[in-house]
Amino acid sequence: MSEALETFVFRLASEPAVLVSVGATRGSVPRESGAWMAVFAGATGGAIGTIGGGHLEWDAMRQAREALASASATADRWTQPVTLGPSLGQCCGGALTLHFERVDASHIASLRERLREGHSPVALFGGGHVGHALVKALAPLPFDVTWIDSRDEVFPADVPTHVRTEHSNPVQAAVRDVPPGASVLIMSFSHAEDLDIVAACLQRLREHHDLGFIGLIGSATKWATFRSRLRQRGYSDEEMARITCPIGLAGIAGKAPAVIAASVVAQLLQTIGA
Repeated sequence: MSEALETFVFRLASEPAVLVSVGATRGSVPRESGAWMAVFAGATGGAIGTIGGGHLEWDAMRQAREALASASATADRWTQPVTLGPSLGQCCGGALTLHFERVDASHIASLRERLREGHSPVALFGGGHVGHALVKALAPLPFDVTWIDSRDEVFPADVPTHVRTEHSNPVQAAVRDVPPGASVLIMSFSHAEDLDIVAACLQRLREHHDLGFIGLIGSATKWATFRSRLRQRGYSDEEMARITCPIGLAGIAGKAPAVIAASVVAQLLQTIGA
């Protein structure tokens, strides 16, 4: 679950809110259908999440707070069509529908399921510096991460709510339990482990055809060596074409863990179309 959703349901346990979500859209709009924010009472109560900022968001927050403050409010749900240019003075030029919904602690279970829709599974192999940076970079984004390593005590005591840690020795054994359709990021502390994980991914693809993007950290030289060894294990060039190495967007040359993480996350977003 995303940090925003976890924060929302934690606060909702003790005070009501209005959930504002983007419905149908047309033309250029600040956020996509399904984007949401949770508004709590009080001018300084703040909002969790965003529907795009600007006057659109400010006016939606105003309406939500007025509904929360009104003892006579009877509607639990209402909608508002918005044409961005004429109605709010925003120059996006598109139109959308906002859905407003009063919610409280009794809605937590259904909200957990509803608002986590669209999250994509990621299996991250490697608890090193880049792995740590990737977990942080993925925290606010629509991904559920299984973080895997063969070593003991490599994971921090506190991990984001969207992350589940797993110790696996041998590490490649965890590939069989990766959720179908998951993206796989391979960056263990050992080239030998990386090779075994890649081979396990290729074997799963051969048998089930159910993995998404597979990215391997490293250089073109590393991948050339891996290709030779994978051929010896019986994998074809066509099968190996499913592996992306080096990982990350071309043209970003920085080697700092945070830079690599940003490049990999951008590549993931491109791949899944988020």
